[in-house]
Amino acid sequence: MKPLKSIACLPAFLFCLNIHWAFSQSSRFSYNKYGDDKGDTLNYRMLFPDSDTLRKYPLVIFLHGSGERGSDNEAQLKWGVMNFATDQNMMLHPALVIAPQCPEKMSWSNFSRAKLVGESRLQPTPTKPMELLIGLIRKLIKTMPVDSNRIYITGLSMGGFGTYDAIERYPDLFAAAVPVCGGGDISKAVSIMHLPIWIFLGAEDPAVNPEYSLEMLQSLKRAGGHPGYTEYPEVGHFSWLGAYSDPLMMEWLFRQHK
Repeated sequence: MKPLKSIACLPAFLFCLNIHWAFSQSSRFSYNKYGDDKGDTLNYRMLFPDSDTLRKYPLVIFLHGSGERGSDNEAQLKWGVMNFATDQNMMLHPALVIAPQCPEKMSWSNFSRAKLVGESRLQPTPTKPMELLIGLIRKLIKTMPVDSNRIYITGLSMGGFGTYDAIERYPDLFAAAVPVCGGGDISKAVSIMHLPIWIFLGAEDPAVNPEYSLEMLQSLKRAGGHPGYTEYPEVGHFSWLGAYSDPLMMEWLFRQHK
């Protein structure tokens, strides 16, 4: 009977082990707040590589989805970004990683609402969270050991749309982008066709129509770009589980530079 008891306890043990792993990873991200000269603030967590402080490092910007909005400066670590903080990844790809948190009822992107996929257009001004994020990036370039030729941006769902918003507004700031189940303004494809982009999505996503990703893919190709593209069959909205655990994506991302 003892072996049976051990087997029965295994799920609880694995659950506790997963909680411990997540806590140990999240503790590597320091708590921070950025403020601009208007008095507006943006919460963010930062991962700093435990390595030579005299060298410069890539800067990774991670944008969470709508479900992680808030003010606790915790929820944005729920999905995806922890893959940058594993022992293996920090050893192979030491980098500064920034995970900002978008406030409630706000968004990373500012696209016009459209009834049809492909008709959304980038609005003239960024959202307040995006404006603050760009201000934070520029501050970090000046104050931290950032390799300005290796600034990467990625995000999932609402953060996937935010990724397109950022690269379409500031096409010369980033060295590569990984939008996961997102979408953008296809009329701006020409301005970002030079940028290394790897698009991820789930073929059965019920939350973000896969056509948003497909339209961006085709528009980038028509503009002369060569984006990467991964569509997971029989996968819904959680396509980021595959995207951020893909070692090939990580290797590809950290090879990119201006």
